[in-house]
Amino acid sequence: MPAPFIVTAELPGEILAWADGLRRAHYPPERNKLAAHVTLFHTFAPSLRDELPRVLARLAGEYARPAASIDSLMPLGTGTALAIRSPGMLAIREHIAEIFHGALTAQDSHSPRLHITIQNKASPKEAKALQRQLSAELEPRTFAFAGLGLHLYCDTHWDSLGCWSFRGKQSG
Repeated sequence: MPAPFIVTAELPGEILAWADGLRRAHYPPERNKLAAHVTLFHTFAPSLRDELPRVLARLAGEYARPAASIDSLMPLGTGTALAIRSPGMLAIREHIAEIFHGALTAQDSHSPRLHITIQNKASPKEAKALQRQLSAELEPRTFAFAGLGLHLYCDTHWDSLGCWSFRGKQSG
């Protein structure tokens, strides 16, 4: 069966470096095959291989970099994530969802809670301990998303197929 495509919101370098450092420190090393990331869509069908890059490139050209902030954690049960607030990115995601209406999986049919997973597959006790630790240390950060990314899911890793930088004037 052909591999599905994943669409991400691309982080700016300084936020990526910081979040990836947290991920490397708290994610099980044997399972940490990806850099820190923000998933917008988990599964697009292989049949959209030609259309997806065109749509992402067009939207990145229309939209300005959407503002975002990280000022809290998101408990994941057996993990921890950095919670992201970005009405602009959610609006862009909704635009993509409208374009691909009828091609979305159940998981991708609803608006997500944007986040960066920094811990997973831990015990609930370990996850809560990390959340207590990081809550005391977390300083609010503001940034603007850099672009949209397209990846091919390859079981243990993702192959990057392209990244389109936001360069438009339209707000999300």
